[in-house]
Amino acid sequence: MNRSMHGTASEIAPAIASGDASQRFAAVIEPLHADVYRFALWLSRDRQIAEDVVQETLLRAWRSMDSLKDTQAAKHWLLTIARREHARLYERKRHATVNIDDLIEVESPMLASEELKPDDEVHTVRRAILQLDDEYREPLVLQVLMGYTTEEIATHMNINQGAVLTRLFRARNRLRAKLGLSAEDEE
Repeated sequence: MNRSMHGTASEIAPAIASGDASQRFAAVIEPLHADVYRFALWLSRDRQIAEDVVQETLLRAWRSMDSLKDTQAAKHWLLTIARREHARLYERKRHATVNIDDLIEVESPMLASEELKPDDEVHTVRRAILQLDDEYREPLVLQVLMGYTTEEIATHMNINQGAVLTRLFRARNRLRAKLGLSAEDEE
């Protein structure tokens, strides 16, 4: 079944009119599940973490579904919840530290870098995007993968449109540098 990103009007209207929370959730939120997962995956860079973020996002959305007054804002609302859930993971998580001198002394394989296949361009580009700082990666992903306009990105990230344009410009330049491209090399 092909749905628009906010569900069809014929699906949403009866669910809202009936007041049934589960029908409203199914009509408004479930069609956005893939978008939320894709966004969480780009934020976290890990499938398991992305699935956890999506699960927590949907749980929070279910609990506060009454606070969503405008169904057209559902995607923005969910992505905001997902971004906050992702941030919460790292507020709670403490990463173990390793003494690098000890690793060097025993010539640990942990110091070896992962090799890339030179013919896998998609993998190379994805890896370069994932290496971007969050402040540059997030607006780039929102624009390229999610199809957001700069105005929507500004609203989503709580920054002005000029800052979004600057971050997108810098993200593209850093991506070009990571890929060893100059402006002339682009097609």
